[in-house]
Amino acid sequence: MDKVYIRGLEVETVIGIYDWERRAPQRLVINLEMQWDNRPAAAGDNIEQALNYKSVSDRLIAYTRDSRFELVETLAESLAALVLDEFQVPWLRLDLAKPGAIGPAQAVGVVIERTRSER
Repeated sequence: MDKVYIRGLEVETVIGIYDWERRAPQRLVINLEMQWDNRPAAAGDNIEQALNYKSVSDRLIAYTRDSRFELVETLAESLAALVLDEFQVPWLRLDLAKPGAIGPAQAVGVVIERTRSER
């Protein structure tokens, strides 16, 4: 299985359940792996047949910045659905981290795996 990945995509958004979290944007970090057959793009050296990670990144950034979810779980599910539907990937693994949310921890977050067949 081929995979296309995006690692360390940083986005700021309003997220959290506490009043103080709703007052200012917080930094989130997205890591994403997506199943994609790279052979057609490689054979023709054609971006039109590739999974364009810039387009995916731009869409994730725009969606996340505009979101106002309370839970990282909800945002993660929404991002996964967006990528599965808009980019037609058959499988993905999404890691959504909230750095600095818990003082002694580097980050907290969720990791989910989803397929188009689950949609």
